[in-house]
Amino acid sequence: MNYKEKLNELLLMTVRQNASDLHIGVGRRPSIRVDSVLIPIEKETVLTKEDAEGLVLALLTEEQKERFLKLKQLDFSYNYEDKARFRVNVFIQRGYMAVALRVIFSQIKTIDELNLPPITHDFAKIKQGFVLVVGPAGHGKSTTLAAIVDEINHTKTDHIITVEDPIEYLFSQDRCIVSQREVGQDTLSFHDALRAILRQDPDVIMVGEMRDSETIATAMTAAETGHLVFSTLHTNSASQTIDRIIDSFPPEQQGQVTSQLASTLVAIVSQRLIPRLGGGRIPAAEIMLTNPAIKNLIRERKIYQIDLVIETSMQEGMMSLNRSLVNLVKKHEISLEEAESHSLNPSELRLLLERS
Repeated sequence: MNYKEKLNELLLMTVRQNASDLHIGVGRRPSIRVDSVLIPIEKETVLTKEDAEGLVLALLTEEQKERFLKLKQLDFSYNYEDKARFRVNVFIQRGYMAVALRVIFSQIKTIDELNLPPITHDFAKIKQGFVLVVGPAGHGKSTTLAAIVDEINHTKTDHIITVEDPIEYLFSQDRCIVSQREVGQDTLSFHDALRAILRQDPDVIMVGEMRDSETIATAMTAAETGHLVFSTLHTNSASQTIDRIIDSFPPEQQGQVTSQLASTLVAIVSQRLIPRLGGGRIPAAEIMLTNPAIKNLIRERKIYQIDLVIETSMQEGMMSLNRSLVNLVKKHEISLEEAESHSLNPSELRLLLERS
């Protein structure tokens, strides 16, 4: 088998089927994920150890191969001609090589094309502060951030610096200067990149993911010193995000971090991509904006009361996840079953539907 040709064939099929992911591993057919459902490619044969190894190594440069064999796993991005980019993780499972590839389409969709809440446009107009997009893996956090940052690129004259692992969307510079740095290739770590970033004259900073307390602390300091900072976290709600950030620091630092977070945090968007009745996926989003009440609750560590403030502040642009799900059900965009399965409080969801 010519593994490079077979790899390109699988990548092309993934793009043409509008799939989000391609999985390759020993003992199963190559599989694609379409609208959240993992589907084996029927015309493909079950992969042997040699097949999986050949397809994995066809993705790697010699330098990447050396690092992979040493580290047993590797993150990087991969360009497939001019059709698409992939975020790639190669890894070892039960002694065999395997790979998961996430599709990153070359064109960055706009906020409106992604069906994001209209208030998302406001995040591109902010001068300084800390904006987080959170949610489970595979629910469009990076795509949402790219849409916001690209809107800044087309509407303001700023210096945008991104720190990513790996670089996902490639920005075409318009009115802004856009500097994109990849961890491992352009910088040693998120923390190293952020520590130097304030000497690079940024206006807008996008951190692909906040993985440790050092990165979080540096990002908050950047927001505090007059910059607009965007990042993501794998959390399920705004209140859980705030708890996670504070709890990632030792007890003796939590007082300072709480105060810093209350003063820098502008908004948290917690999103889910829900299978649409007509095919495809559509986002449901909780929107938290830090008004004086929320800032006060953060300072007093009464995070458990934030959900109530979100629910009662719709006139300010806030939105609970259940309200967002109810709206999508009423518009016949998603089924009740899907809404319930993605809700953090299904009984409240049913109550809201009965009242609406």
